[in-house]
Amino acid sequence: MYQYDEYDRRTVEQRARQLRDQVERRVRGELSEEEFRPLRLQNGLYLQLHAYMLRIAIPYGLLSSVQLRKLAFVTRRFDRGYAHFTTRQNLQLNWPRLEDVPSILDELAAVEMHAIQTSGNCIRNITADPFAGVAKDEDVDPRPYCEILRQWSTFHPEFAHLPRKFKLALTGATNDRAAIAVHDIGIRALRNDAGEIGFEYFVGGGQGRTPQLAERISPFVRERDLLSYTEAVLRVYNLDGRRDNKYKARIKILVKELGAPEFTRRVEEEHAKIKDDEGLVLDAREVARMTAYFEPPRYEAFTNGHTSLDGLRLGKDRPLARWVTGNVIAHRAPGYAIVQLSLKSKDLPPGDVTADQMDAVAELADRYSFGRLVVTHRQNLVLTDVPIRDLPAVHAALQAQGFATPNVGTVTDMIACPGLDYCDLANARSIPIADQITKRFDDLDFVFDVGPLTLNISGCINACGHHHVGNIGILGIDKMGEEFYQVMLGGSAGAGVGGGDASLAKILGRAFSADEIVDAVEKVVRTYVDVRNEADETFIETYRRLGPDPFKEALYGAHPAASQRTAL
Repeated sequence: MYQYDEYDRRTVEQRARQLRDQVERRVRGELSEEEFRPLRLQNGLYLQLHAYMLRIAIPYGLLSSVQLRKLAFVTRRFDRGYAHFTTRQNLQLNWPRLEDVPSILDELAAVEMHAIQTSGNCIRNITADPFAGVAKDEDVDPRPYCEILRQWSTFHPEFAHLPRKFKLALTGATNDRAAIAVHDIGIRALRNDAGEIGFEYFVGGGQGRTPQLAERISPFVRERDLLSYTEAVLRVYNLDGRRDNKYKARIKILVKELGAPEFTRRVEEEHAKIKDDEGLVLDAREVARMTAYFEPPRYEAFTNGHTSLDGLRLGKDRPLARWVTGNVIAHRAPGYAIVQLSLKSKDLPPGDVTADQMDAVAELADRYSFGRLVVTHRQNLVLTDVPIRDLPAVHAALQAQGFATPNVGTVTDMIACPGLDYCDLANARSIPIADQITKRFDDLDFVFDVGPLTLNISGCINACGHHHVGNIGILGIDKMGEEFYQVMLGGSAGAGVGGGDASLAKILGRAFSADEIVDAVEKVVRTYVDVRNEADETFIETYRRLGPDPFKEALYGAHPAASQRTAL
């Protein structure tokens, strides 16, 4: 993984010192909250419903065991002993004291971490395929390019005050596990017929009030033009994006209003002006230098007896077999496996982890995965390089820590935002609904029979829980002062878990109360089981084949008018 140079270290240390001075002035009353707000947001510090929240950057989701132990220490020392992994592969502390935030940043700087650009109208944490570097279907490792883009975008003077926040995601695999279709810029690294590396560009995706899938604006941008082409996209957006209305200020609105052909024309025109500018041409030496940070570890050469997962999947140890089937993925290196740690259990909200659990996972990463792990955008963790022979031991250790639930990619592997329990923007609670759904679907035999299914929950229209791209999406709304929940079906973040191409979910009908929503979800799931063609037809495939009618019938009965009423 990338290691800081002297410039990086000096930058994060200086930023921590600057914030310490600003916090001291705020505590003394020399800065009002309004004056302090832009200063704290530059350091990922939010003021939420009950307390401050600090969002810590984890670039492209990659963590070392040393960094995870530091996060455990910070969580235990300065918070309430648990933290929350997010859909941008970041980590959030929900209860830090304002006076302690500079000390937290000092601790993070000691292990090459920070909270820079995790908030504000700038380029946010760049996310990537969590299986990058180890996936069998990967054509190009996107991580060196993620790091190049991170360094280019950090403190970029032209993009520090964009019309709105801006999000990039990269993948280099056949299956999209980075959800590039719902990002401001989604980039797929690939090779052309001549074997040259380049990038396929998608622009204008997003969720929130006006969900939209990204438009492809270029099938192949040369490697040398990665920075200049990305800068051209940002320049067009910065110049032409709406600034009069924050709800219409995202690049997706600009792409929609101009149309993809005209937006592409403007990008190409701008790119022609800057593509040869010094500092924007990505030469082969810089790519080689960055790629060296992501060289694979020295994998052991295993015999045939330790190179297949089939023996464990078919073995007599049923809990182990189910876990290997559900949570373990084939690795590109023979004899190794990709292990997904489910952060979706009955004990904690989706994505939450205790400090003790973080320490335990760091120990497992050191013992079995070369000291590294990855955060996924579905709020789970990944041990990237586990020998197949060690899977039984890893499974036993994960069981002791509550991370061995074999539900990755199933109905209980939910994305959920913090909702009204924490966020002052939310209209409804997400965490209690996720907890009730987990308890309702506690029969693993049934969950396995249902198969791949994504369920995403947001507590408001801002869609931090990605409800628009859940096979089943749940949106919390306020209905005359009460919490209600809309059910949406047919969403998909793209190929991978859930299958199929990216699509946006559609509202099924009227909203349900908090007491009704879990029953409604169960009816949808059981209806799918009843109407699917074969046991291997996934939920999204069934929905696309049959449409919403069988699900409307199950939820609202045979009265068409009832299914058309939508609570707003």
